[in-house]
Amino acid sequence: MTIRLVLVRHGQSSFNAKGLIQGRTDDSFLTDEGYEQALKAGKALSKINFDKVYSSPLVRAAETAKTIQKSFNKEQNIVFDENLLEVDLSEWSGLKIEEIKNKFPEIYPIWKNDPENLILKRKDNKTYKPIQELFDQAASFIENVLKIYLDKDDVNILVVGHNAILRCLILFLLGKPKQGFRKIRLENASFSILNISCKENSFKTQIECLNQTSHLNKNIPSQIGDSRIFLIRHGETNWNKEGRFQGQIDIPLNENGKDQANKTFEFLRNISFNKAFSSSMNRPYETAQIILQDNKNLKIEKINSLVEISHGLWEGKLEEEIREKWPVLLKNWHEKPEEVIMPEGESIREVSERSVKAFDKICLSQKDNDISLLVAHDAVNKTLICNIFEINYSNIWMIKQGNGGITVIDLFNDPIKPPVISALNITTHLGGIIDSTASGAL
Repeated sequence: MTIRLVLVRHGQSSFNAKGLIQGRTDDSFLTDEGYEQALKAGKALSKINFDKVYSSPLVRAAETAKTIQKSFNKEQNIVFDENLLEVDLSEWSGLKIEEIKNKFPEIYPIWKNDPENLILKRKDNKTYKPIQELFDQAASFIENVLKIYLDKDDVNILVVGHNAILRCLILFLLGKPKQGFRKIRLENASFSILNISCKENSFKTQIECLNQTSHLNKNIPSQIGDSRIFLIRHGETNWNKEGRFQGQIDIPLNENGKDQANKTFEFLRNISFNKAFSSSMNRPYETAQIILQDNKNLKIEKINSLVEISHGLWEGKLEEEIREKWPVLLKNWHEKPEEVIMPEGESIREVSERSVKAFDKICLSQKDNDISLLVAHDAVNKTLICNIFEINYSNIWMIKQGNGGITVIDLFNDPIKPPVISALNITTHLGGIIDSTASGAL
């Protein structure tokens, strides 16, 4: 069975509007804009049949959850769960960033660069690690959800919370990657979707998308870095649709794939790309050309090391055909991809090494305000995202990359600051909130 978690950060609050740190204080409430964001979120989510709604009990989240629920066909009780409370930042709550910098100059850099190891003092003078405590809350929440729904059919669960606790939920389900807290962002009223596949006493996670904001009339989250890369998977091919393993056979876009690329062009029409890169294969190159149809003078640099994984003898075959001849190898590919080398093909380690090397070179070439387009493939994009998260390439199945899906990566000149995934696998321009692109082979 699968649990689909739809995570929604609360709408804009009075503290957000004033630039104040909120933490666990309940003195912050939704602004008029925050209510409007919640209404838009509810309208966008209204076609999903939710089996349960959970919310933080803090007013700004609770009011967001209640407002969202007004758009649903059936009303159900909202479970206000204390495990969804926002991070406890003690005396920092209610202060502006500049005030915290001035009052706590020794520990503020830890909050910015290594928040998992920030140590604060409570009113009773006892020290604690606020983000570590939040990870404990996240673990308890997921444990309780799994306990309730482990033996049920597929379920949809809405979770309304706060920036820090929702980040910790996502990162916990990713295995708590080192210093992951600063590598993702969640805007007010944004959507993030995670799919949890449960089997016996274990579960696996897939991130379907992060930080979708298009329902708020904001296609792409605002830029926070010195430069930005749009990482996009090519449009659909007939083999994607049929579920055939493509690999390095140069299958062209089908009509739907061309339409996806055109919709991506329309969705990104206001983005001024000044650099463009593509795998040297035709399907991503054609996708890039369509996206840049209003900017035909921009040269697209083809990069050989960004070609799709070589499936060797599996290429052109359906999964059931592969299962007949290589049942154990196919099972391992789904469960332990890092241990598999395709017959006459390559390993995911090899794909990761060549792809990351190419991506690092692109990043080093970025100048201030550069906005780059990079179009590649499913396995390539997944290894790049794993590398940014600093999780092993063996975790490629944790990452969803739909045909025409958009991932936005913000880069910083400061070497201390890691790249930030500002959005992952946006596909709302191709359908609804849920990624409906082909789920066929790579």
